[in-house]
Amino acid sequence: MTKEPVLRFTEALVRLAHLVQQVFVDVSKEYELTPQQAQLLCLLIGGPVGMTELTRSLHLEKSSLTGLVDRAEKRGLVARTRDSHDRRTCRIALTPEGERIGALAHDGMTERLEALARELPQQHRDLLASVIGEILTEHTAQTGRAWLPSGS
Repeated sequence: MTKEPVLRFTEALVRLAHLVQQVFVDVSKEYELTPQQAQLLCLLIGGPVGMTELTRSLHLEKSSLTGLVDRAEKRGLVARTRDSHDRRTCRIALTPEGERIGALAHDGMTERLEALARELPQQHRDLLASVIGEILTEHTAQTGRAWLPSGS
């Protein structure tokens, strides 16, 4: 049995990012969603989110996010609601159907990603989660842009 060569840090992160994106693609297809729609639904599981926060979290331009929300709204997955603190702005919320599909997509993502690491000792999984958290914290400190929780 030949052993895989040890990946360098950057290569490992890039390959992991591609793997996570592929899992999003696979799970999205099961629910007839685009990966971006699945990401949107997962971000909204925790409750309504403003358009500005969504553009930052999804790394989309305002016009692209508007189109994404429009398509999800047409499918009955999300609804625009007025912000109770500022009537000029709107927040995006899941509809009951969006909650159902969002939960299924989120659970599918969680199950598949957990399965990928099933053979790792819990100590390694905890360490990986901690290191990723540190990277995200450093990114936020450097850019001032925090990542929204994914509903998990």
